[in-house]
Amino acid sequence: MKQPQHLSRRSALAAMAGAAGTLAVLEAGAQDQPKPETAPLKGRIKQSVSYWCYGKIPLDDFCKQAKAMGLVGIDLLDPKDWPVVKSNGLIATMCSGPGSIGQGWNDPKAHKSLIEKGEKRLQEVADAGLPNMIVFSGNRRGMADDEGLKNCVKGLKHLMPLAEKLGVNVVMELLNSKRDHKDYMCDHTAWGVALAKELGSPRFKLLHDIYHMQIMEGDIIQTLTENLEYIGHVHTGGVPGRHEIDDSQELNYRRICQALADAGFQGYVAHEFTPTNPDPLASLRQAIAICDV
Repeated sequence: MKQPQHLSRRSALAAMAGAAGTLAVLEAGAQDQPKPETAPLKGRIKQSVSYWCYGKIPLDDFCKQAKAMGLVGIDLLDPKDWPVVKSNGLIATMCSGPGSIGQGWNDPKAHKSLIEKGEKRLQEVADAGLPNMIVFSGNRRGMADDEGLKNCVKGLKHLMPLAEKLGVNVVMELLNSKRDHKDYMCDHTAWGVALAKELGSPRFKLLHDIYHMQIMEGDIIQTLTENLEYIGHVHTGGVPGRHEIDDSQELNYRRICQALADAGFQGYVAHEFTPTNPDPLASLRQAIAICDV
């Protein structure tokens, strides 16, 4: 299958894992001094960022930069990285969870392992005082959507009592199955909301990735605001290509963030785009300014 030409999260994570530390330091050297903001952010939107998009910059250096820009946290990190984030005055706003994009909760054969790993990770997240753990539906593999939803309910209902006891959100990500994650099941907001309603837990939420949902369904502002009680976290990314959220793409992120803030959204808006600018941190600063409503 032909891969998308733009960088995917999976390919970026693989590249990060194989990159040499020396190369990372060399490429980040010109960016290792934080550039303070001239004024604090308004704070109506709590902004975060996914580290995989900036993986050539050592995490400690990146956290210093993020803190200076006014961000409150870093997304999609494993437990080994949480202390680095904390030491820089940030939090891990979305923690890694059990399973993977392709192998998730719609597969009953995976439930035993997912529940065991999920309970362990939930305890780790709670012990670290962090708010969110990500989960995935998994791919369809010929399964009907209603069957997959029932399977997700059957598995996740074993996890939710512990999540409620510990005060940690279990957050399923909405991803597009048209371009980046072929066959992924949780690919429309309505399906995710139906799952949340079936589970009936205040600790189950959706990660509404705006890039992915613009590709699948559009109607971003009304979909977000009408389903706000089920939305726990938001990701940004320009369409097409998952690059900068400036005027090179088709969405008005400033207006989207204004609508979220006006509706009382209390979760995090995490920037998850792959910069095309030779100075990637300049793109991140621009995105923060756009979303600072």
